[in-house]
Amino acid sequence: MGTYLLGIDIGTSSCKIVLFEKNGTVAATETGAYNVYYPHEGWAEQNPDEWWSAVCESTKKVIEKSGIDPKDIAGVGTDGQSWSAIALDKDGKCLINTPIWMDTRSDDICKRIRKEYGDRIFELSGNSLQPSYSTAKIVWYKEEHPDIYKNIRYILQSNSYIVYKMTGAITQDISQGYGFSCFDMRKGTWDKDMAHDLDIPESFLPDIFPCHEIVGKVTKEAADLTGLAEGTPVVSGGLDAACGTLGTGVLYSGETQEQGGQAGGMSICLDKYAADPTLILSFHVVPDKWLLQGGTVGGSGVMRWLTGNFGDYERSLEKEKGMSDVEQFNVIAEKIAPGSDGLVFLPYMAGERSPIWDPKAKGIWYGIDFTKTKAHFIRSAMEGGAFALKHNLDIAEKCGGEVKELRAMGGASLSNLWTQIKSDVTGKPITVCHSGTETSLGAAILAGVGTGVYKDFDEAVKLTVKTTRHHEPDPENKEVYERNYGIYRELYENLKELMRG
Repeated sequence: MGTYLLGIDIGTSSCKIVLFEKNGTVAATETGAYNVYYPHEGWAEQNPDEWWSAVCESTKKVIEKSGIDPKDIAGVGTDGQSWSAIALDKDGKCLINTPIWMDTRSDDICKRIRKEYGDRIFELSGNSLQPSYSTAKIVWYKEEHPDIYKNIRYILQSNSYIVYKMTGAITQDISQGYGFSCFDMRKGTWDKDMAHDLDIPESFLPDIFPCHEIVGKVTKEAADLTGLAEGTPVVSGGLDAACGTLGTGVLYSGETQEQGGQAGGMSICLDKYAADPTLILSFHVVPDKWLLQGGTVGGSGVMRWLTGNFGDYERSLEKEKGMSDVEQFNVIAEKIAPGSDGLVFLPYMAGERSPIWDPKAKGIWYGIDFTKTKAHFIRSAMEGGAFALKHNLDIAEKCGGEVKELRAMGGASLSNLWTQIKSDVTGKPITVCHSGTETSLGAAILAGVGTGVYKDFDEAVKLTVKTTRHHEPDPENKEVYERNYGIYRELYENLKELMRG
């Protein structure tokens, strides 16, 4: 049996395909882009067939780059963005573009359902019903597209759709179950009574599998499209945040991943059930563990927006300075003192998820005057993302999530400055595990454990997860950050009704 492992990450703007050696070394990697469609305000949707096309093309390129025999790939693991609701008919055809995690079109549906079932939903699923979740999207299909709804045979998640296209198997991994309000978060099973009351047909809900379980093998058709060997084992896979958490080495209670990708957030590993209605609770991809999560929109997407709109000058100097526009923005921001001289940023650029769950929330800069420069805006944006992280951590610790250290990943962790700001704001030490492939690595580890390349998760993490640097909080910055954090919290509370119109 070969010892190479393929990790497939279905992200928001692209897929990332990474071929790993057994020790975690990257043999080859490739990224395939696809579109996010915004047909109306509050809508954000994608075409799952575009994911599959990108996966096929990128997987072929990875195999070609590596020069290995595809038969040396022991297994495939796939992770994906959360809360899709991919509607398949009886022939496995996608009936409609799927609303993705940032879609809020079903806000009114959620308000209506919460009035009748809100407490019961939280008690069962460990999560409040939000428009981001799969449940509300299914109800939206029924109410807005009854012609499509009547032809739905299965509802799949992003990773399970790729598994289906590779193997023909219809599956639901346990870590993505929390997007359904009829999922029992204590047992890891569907609750038929709740499904009935929410009018979600049981036939929509696939069988649930552990994330590392082999659920099928690559078909001849998929082999022709991807370059993989026919018969290659494919595991169930899991939630991208959970796979990223595994890819940073988080296996035990209290260990915590900090995510600085397009979106921001954190995932605290728990060995017992602990839920809060303002946070997110899911099963970890590691058996018998939960993840208490906070998910915000204040990740590195904010910096992409800043550089995209205000980085023309820096881009013109890239060759001269030998640095990207993002790297130059970091250098500029370092010149500003902690607290950004009173400039405070609310990073609610696409509404906000936990803990405020307000799709109408808006991004704000407060404290602008003639002394403020571009550098102030850049640094305050970093600080705003750190405040969003702290807000989630504070609530998590109150409901039983013990956090000793953060293990950082994602594009934001490339910035020494931003990582140090997060450490100072939260008061937590941060270890950076950045290789740029943590999420794909987590998916590959699932395949490795499932196929026996690793004897267990402990061995897999010890062999594959590497750290690059460490940050300790600077106590001298505590006072100024606490003052600005107080303003950050108060700004939203005072302006939220105005934001909602």
